Amino acid sequence: MSVEANPLVAHCDELSDAIAEFRRSVAVTQRWGERLATVLGGGGRLLAAGNGGSAAQAQHLTAELVGRYRADRPPFSALALHADTSSTTAIANDYGVDEVFARQVRAHGRPGDVLVLLSTSGASANLLSAADAGRAAGCEVWALTGPAPNPLLAGSDEALCVAAGSTATVQELHLVAVHMVCEAFDAALDNADGRADD
Repeated sequence: MSVEANPLVAHCDELSDAIAEFRRSVAVTQRWGERLATVLGGGGRLLAAGNGGSAAQAQHLTAELVGRYRADRPPFSALALHADTSSTTAIANDYGVDEVFARQVRAHGRPGDVLVLLSTSGASANLLSAADAGRAAGCEVWALTGPAPNPLLAGSDEALCVAAGSTATVQELHLVAVHMVCEAFDAALDNADGRADD
């Protein structure tokens, strides 16, 4: 098999092309990390949700905030809504799948909290319902999606839309975005600590 015909090489090439475009998103991830440092540092919380691989990315983000990204620091309040399997299955059974995240947002979301929704399609009905519930609760609603335009972009306060041709590449760049947000978050905390020491 030639290099040109190898699907693994093609996957790497697609990722390389997409990340070159994605570099333009640095300002968004910087802003999100700094905003999260303000919200979580002030006692607020992050709620995160996604389906399938996007659920894993959402949980990765919350784990980095409750645990740590690089250096040791205090834990911060961050909840991956899909991870509460008893709630998600009960809500799906009693209210329908479209309410799985929205009902949890109504329970946990407070004015000033941040709700991050991850979706490769930007069209998942349960995430669109969650965005509506988040805005109604006074949360800032951010979306990490695949290519624009999409309904979740329209239903969020701010979105980072990844221009990539495959779901796999979108998910890979969502992980890059998660790490960039965490990097900016930690840097903002360090800067705040430095100012407090002055």
